[in-house]
Amino acid sequence: MGFFDFLTEEIAIDLGTANTLIIHNDKVVVDSPSIVAMDRRNNKIIAVGQEANQMQGKTHENIKTIRPLKDGVIADFNSSEQMISMFIKNIPSLKKRFFTPSLRMVICIPSGITEVEMRAVRESAERVNGKEVYLIHEPMAAAIGIGVDIMQPKGNMIVDIGGGTTEIAVIALSGIVCDKSVKIAGDVFTNDIIYYMRTQHNLFVGERTAERVKISIGSATEELENPPEDMSVQGRDLLTGKPKEILISSREIHKALDKSIIRIEDSVMETLAQTPPELAADIYNTGVYLAGGGSMLRGLDKRLSQKTELPIFVAEDPLRAVVRGTGTVLKNIERYKSVLIK
Repeated sequence: MGFFDFLTEEIAIDLGTANTLIIHNDKVVVDSPSIVAMDRRNNKIIAVGQEANQMQGKTHENIKTIRPLKDGVIADFNSSEQMISMFIKNIPSLKKRFFTPSLRMVICIPSGITEVEMRAVRESAERVNGKEVYLIHEPMAAAIGIGVDIMQPKGNMIVDIGGGTTEIAVIALSGIVCDKSVKIAGDVFTNDIIYYMRTQHNLFVGERTAERVKISIGSATEELENPPEDMSVQGRDLLTGKPKEILISSREIHKALDKSIIRIEDSVMETLAQTPPELAADIYNTGVYLAGGGSMLRGLDKRLSQKTELPIFVAEDPLRAVVRGTGTVLKNIERYKSVLIK
């Protein structure tokens, strides 16, 4: 078996709507936007990840940028496969190999995924030389990545706010007791900002600008202890057609995001309402854990804490909590057999 081990490499993938992360040999070797740029004339992929992201919204008619994943699942089968394949080829230690090794993979999927969508992820992985493909639910991976002991007979609640979906789950005895997957997350926040700019300021801004606004001054509450400074935003004036610039504050962004955050709050409350009483008692003592890029929105933890009257903890490195958990599972596949979907 020893000889064949040399032919097999192990990788953990967090296939996200916004970012794809890959762990190999306990290190995050790929952390790139899930986006590809394609030449329309011959359907060849000309760039993936960061390079393709810089082209977004700036392409001419022969180039189109595609985000192969929508709401956490594969929307464009062909380009997602090529994207995964290119990311794997870019792993530094695999680049030096003469031949492509067969791969043992653990891939994360949203908890509300259907059988068909699950098969699409698995087939994509098998086509890029995945010999053993295991799938794991995102909230479970996030819990392991945060450092929660999921094997214990004790309830833990995880809220993972990604790019395409928000995954809410109560976990005990290495299983998901009750969960909810809502298609409101980072991408919806970005669209809320675009819509707000159009309706309130007659300013047409692109996705990348809205994303930058969200990261720089995005806020879930009006009253922040140290609010970020106002930000200047450039776009196209819808009335005159000229480029223009306006100043925007975090309070305005709070207004823009408010409706979507209320829906996330409601989903958290619904999940708590479905939780068995013994586990609810555990959650009262342990609190709620937040992971995913969306949890970095200023004041979101405070706002959820006021709504649920529970302590809220944001993971140490929320963007990488899920992939770290997936990497831990990959290292101890025997221990975590029960949480994997083979």
